[in-house]
Amino acid sequence: MSDWINTLPDPAQAYLEGRRLDEVECIVADLPGIARGKAVPASKFARQQHFHLPDSIFYQTITGDWGEAAGEEGFIERDMILRPDMTTATAAPWTGDWTLQVIHDAFDRDGSPIPFAPRNVLRRVVEMYHERGMKPVVAPEMEFFLVARNLDPAKEIEPMMGRSGRPAAARQAYSMTAVDEFGPVIDDIYDFAEAQGFEIDGITQEGGAGQLEINLRHGSPVKLADEVFFFKRLIREAALKHDCFATFMAKPIEDEPGSSMHVHHSILDAKTGENLFSDKDGSETEMFYHFIGGLQKHLPDAIAVLAPYVNSYRRYVKDHAAPINLAWARDNRTTGIRVPLAPPEARRVENRLAGMDCNPYLGIAASLACGLLGIMNQETPDGEFKGDAYAGEADIPRVLGTALDMFDNATDLHDLLGPDFARVYSIVKRAEYEEFLQVISPWEREHLLLNV
Repeated sequence: MSDWINTLPDPAQAYLEGRRLDEVECIVADLPGIARGKAVPASKFARQQHFHLPDSIFYQTITGDWGEAAGEEGFIERDMILRPDMTTATAAPWTGDWTLQVIHDAFDRDGSPIPFAPRNVLRRVVEMYHERGMKPVVAPEMEFFLVARNLDPAKEIEPMMGRSGRPAAARQAYSMTAVDEFGPVIDDIYDFAEAQGFEIDGITQEGGAGQLEINLRHGSPVKLADEVFFFKRLIREAALKHDCFATFMAKPIEDEPGSSMHVHHSILDAKTGENLFSDKDGSETEMFYHFIGGLQKHLPDAIAVLAPYVNSYRRYVKDHAAPINLAWARDNRTTGIRVPLAPPEARRVENRLAGMDCNPYLGIAASLACGLLGIMNQETPDGEFKGDAYAGEADIPRVLGTALDMFDNATDLHDLLGPDFARVYSIVKRAEYEEFLQVISPWEREHLLLNV
């Protein structure tokens, strides 16, 4: 047992130093990004090389129903083989005992990766970069709200009470006083992240009431997606300790900004490590422009992945800190594609369309796939936008149904993400959309009941 513990990543070893490991949570992210799996005693985990779960966990909708996503043989719920990636072993510091979490990869009985497992989808796209001698690097930004406990879905979501005893205030972006209002929750977020070995680049107050942003250090796409997956769970647990909820809904409170997962991209030469977006003289390369061109041309087809729920589209509102089109510009936060201020070696492209409600593996995979299509096809972007992009025309889907239609027709995008993934994803999302359309909203009852 001790020999196995000694092979763990350093943060996990430090967490367990002088303590007895009780349990290991064997987990995998499903399509929405929910952790699925099982908890086993540490002694059993030390003996097992894999465990099984039915592949139907990837057919499940956010409401717990099932999409009719079966293959040619029908719905037979085959067992998958889940193998641990021990580089992901990390603490679960909110538990009452000494517990580790380990992300597992999903394979079929022949040892092939399950094509609709989100981590495998991202790995597939990253490998396509590697095959071309390129190494993608990403840095996600996570926005979320801390809100009052909400036990009644019919009740509007309200900001949490701060330590002053007053509800969190809106329109206090970058206010240190506003951040201090959530001090106890933020302290636990830092403590949990440290125990898990995650490096936070910074926490800021955003424009919404109780809205915060956490920036992560740049790194490999799979590693950073793992961290976002873990972070969502640890942030929720930190909030619950202080009698509030953390929500990653794209638009939880009307008339407030939504929550995004901005993703910064750069591409390195796999051999030299040099930034392929910058030439030797520091100027921008053709690849830099092709990547932007790929985002502009193909992101509309990928919006169904970046904005996966009906609520996601409520975020794309003028003047509410979310893009409405695919214009690109340098140092301009009104555009959907932004080039931040940076020296040539750190030149990068920021995709501002993804919502925080997307699965991090799938959101990053879709964004990288669009950029890669631009590189492969040498797509030319529109000219750099000047001014306020909110004054321009909206050119992204505004409802999930339209986004899914565009996704279904994007066979070039399917080739990168995987045709089986595209099939299953569309079926599951359409099942969710059809279920939503059965719900009559308060707005409809208020304005249509007696007036039409």
